[in-house]
Amino acid sequence: MSGIVVTDIERADAAVVDALAALGSATVHEAMGRIGYAGPRIRPIQQDAAISGSAITVSVAPGDNLMVHAAIEQSQAGDVIVVVPVGDSAYGFIGELMATQMQVRGVRAYVTSGGVRDTAELRAMDFPVWTTHVSAQGTVKDTAGSVNVPVILDAVEVRPGDVVVADDDGVTIVPLRRAAATLEAAQARAAKEAANRERYRNGEISMDLNALRPVLADLGVRYATQAEYGDGGR
Repeated sequence: MSGIVVTDIERADAAVVDALAALGSATVHEAMGRIGYAGPRIRPIQQDAAISGSAITVSVAPGDNLMVHAAIEQSQAGDVIVVVPVGDSAYGFIGELMATQMQVRGVRAYVTSGGVRDTAELRAMDFPVWTTHVSAQGTVKDTAGSVNVPVILDAVEVRPGDVVVADDDGVTIVPLRRAAATLEAAQARAAKEAANRERYRNGEISMDLNALRPVLADLGVRYATQAEYGDGGR
């Protein structure tokens, strides 16, 4: 198996990347038309961490973290390292020592469809991780892979330089070319939600605010009194 390390990837504007973190993975996912979500298997090992950063993508062999070391060398401040084994691999690809290197270089987080270990230490370091597996089993360093090539992170493609937005709700990937437009759409969605929140606090309900009564009618849902409903078919 041969591989490649691409050294000169393009990244989105730093201000755009930073602003996406505050909007959150769910809002960004919705703002893009309900795409980009990596799926429910990839979960945070911590709570209350919300980050965004430029993706350094890594394709690795199962149970082998050689290329993660190569990815750390290519990382810059503001990046997120995204590691995808070529097959399901419940190994601890990184732990405290590798995370220390990433943190010193300014890497904001680690995201993987593989596994991690030393989770208590990672939380104590305030180094955010999103992962499919937590595993004490370590890896070897024997097999070539690639850095900064397209990878499939569970349910979504990630290309080098794409924006990773991650929080308690999961991980959403924003394509590099759509970063600025996605930020604008997500900000508009957040503003609309803020306005609706105030209306709900003032007593309005979503049935009216979202004009859902005609939807129910079109679906054939009817309203009835208990007497009209009877025993419900019991």
